[in-house]
Amino acid sequence: MSPADSAPPAAAESTRSTEWWRDAVVYQVYPRSFADSNGDGVGDLEGIRARLGYLELLGVDAIWLNPVMRSPMVDHGYDVSDPRDVDPLFGNLADLDALIAEAHSRDIRVVMDLVPNHTSRDHPWFHEALAAGPGSRARARYHFRDGRGPGGDEPPNNWPSIFGGPAWSRITEPDGRPGQWYLHVFSPEQPDLNWENDEVAADLDRTMRFWLGRGVDGFRIDVAHGMAKPLDLPDHDQWETTKLLEHYDTDPRFNNPAVHDIHRRIRRVLDEKPGTVAIGEIWVDDHEKFAEYLRPDELHLGFDFHLTLAPWDAGKIREAIELGSAAVAPVSATTTWTLSNHDVDREVTRYGGGEIGLARARAMILVVFALPGTVFVYNGAELGLPNVDLPDEALQDPVWERSGHTERGRDGCRVPLPWEGSTPPFGFTSAGQGWLPQPPQWSELTVERQLEDTASTLSLYRLGLELRRARPECSGTEIAWYDSPPGCLAFRRGGGLTCALNTTDEAVDLPPGTVIVASAPVVDGRLPANSAAWLV
Repeated sequence: MSPADSAPPAAAESTRSTEWWRDAVVYQVYPRSFADSNGDGVGDLEGIRARLGYLELLGVDAIWLNPVMRSPMVDHGYDVSDPRDVDPLFGNLADLDALIAEAHSRDIRVVMDLVPNHTSRDHPWFHEALAAGPGSRARARYHFRDGRGPGGDEPPNNWPSIFGGPAWSRITEPDGRPGQWYLHVFSPEQPDLNWENDEVAADLDRTMRFWLGRGVDGFRIDVAHGMAKPLDLPDHDQWETTKLLEHYDTDPRFNNPAVHDIHRRIRRVLDEKPGTVAIGEIWVDDHEKFAEYLRPDELHLGFDFHLTLAPWDAGKIREAIELGSAAVAPVSATTTWTLSNHDVDREVTRYGGGEIGLARARAMILVVFALPGTVFVYNGAELGLPNVDLPDEALQDPVWERSGHTERGRDGCRVPLPWEGSTPPFGFTSAGQGWLPQPPQWSELTVERQLEDTASTLSLYRLGLELRRARPECSGTEIAWYDSPPGCLAFRRGGGLTCALNTTDEAVDLPPGTVIVASAPVVDGRLPANSAAWLV
C-alpha cells in the first residue's frame, strides 16, 4: 500500500479524535453535590478528582462541570465575580489543573460551564459601574437605563425576571439620590451584560483562552440564546407564561438574531484549539431557529430538551425523538439527548416516582443510549435517584425567595450523591450533613451497594455504555421506526441495533432478534410493562 493509499484512514482517525463529541456520553458533575474532600459539607474539585476512577468505571467520555469560578454563590455559581479563577469553596486553580490532568490520563475530557449572559453583582465591573455614574464607560458594559414615570420611579420596561419579580432593580447614585435601573433577566445579583459593548466580547475571549490554555476541552454555554437583547429594550405585552424558569419563542429576552454573531466569535476562539467543543443551552422550540445556532461557524452542539420534557407516553416520546432529530437536520448537526439536569426534576420523579418511576427511568436510558448523537447524564441519574422533598428551611435556590415561597425551586434535584454506608451523609462528606440533607432511604441507592448488584440501575448504565461503545450494531446516524402496538415504540439503528420500549401496563411481544440488554427481565420473548430492550 502506498502512502497515498494509507492517508484516508489516518485522516478519518484524526477527524474522530477532534470530533469526539459527536457520539460521546458526557457526565454532568454538579460540583457542590458530587463529593466533598475537606469536610465542609460542600463538594469540591478534589472530591471530583478522587472519584474519577468511578467515572472511568461507569464508562463516560467526558465530564461537564457546573460553574466553579469565583462567585458569591447566590445562584450556586451562575453569578460569577471572577471568570478566571476558582472559587475557594471548590479549591483553587492547582486543584482544577490536577483534575484535568488526571481526567485526561483516564481518557476523560473536561468541559466547563461558561456564563456569558451576566456577571455577579460583586464583579469588579459592576462595582465600577455603581461608582462611575450615568453615561459612563463602566455602565455601558451593562444595561443601565433611566426609570419611567414621575421621578423615574418605574422600571424602564415591563420585563419580568425568570426568577420572579421585575427584571430591573434601581440603584442609589454616588451622591445618594435614587438613580438608574439595571437589567437582570435572572436575579438582582446577576446583572445582564451588554453585548453591544466591545469590552464585554473581548473579556470573554480572554476568559476562554485562559481556560483552554489550562487544558479544558470546551464549554457548555449558559443561556446561549440569551446574550443579545433588543436595542431599545421595548415593552412586551404578550407574556405567555408567568411560571418561573419557563421560556417560549416569542420572549423578547431571548433568541435575538444578534446572538449569532456572538457565537461566531466564540467559535473562532475555539477553532484555535482543534478538538474543543461549544455546547449551547438553547431553549428554542422552532426548528429553523434552533438549527441556526448549529451552523458550521457557530456552536458544535445544542441542548435539545424535547425528550427531557416528554411525558411517559410512547407517542410523545417518539415525537420528541423526531423533533430532536429534525431540529438539527437543516444543518446536518449532531443530536443531543438528556433526561435530566440541575434545572429540572429528576426522571424517576417525572415518570411517576417510586418503583414505577424507577422502572420507567431505567427503560428510558436504554432508549437514549440507543439513539445516534451525544448523550448527557446528570450525576445521580445512574443511581436512579429521585427528587427529594426538602423541608422549607433547607431550600437555597433563589427561586424560593424570589417567588414569595410559592415555587420551591431546583434544590430537590441537587441533593448530594450517596456513595457508601447505611446512613446519611453516605460518604459524601465527613461532616455530619451535606449542604442539602439526603433522605435515609437512599441507603438502598448508594454507589457501593449498586456496584455489588448486577440488577441495579448503576449496573444497567454500565452495561448500556459498554455495549454502546463495543457493539458494531450501535452505529450509524439514521434510525428507522417499526410499526408497534399501541403504547409501544421500536426503532432500528443504522448499524443494526433494535430498541423497543413498552410504556403500557402489560407485557408485549418483542420484535425479532436476540436480546442483549433489557431494563427488566424478558420472559418468553415478551417485554414487560414500563421497560425497554435492545435486540440484534
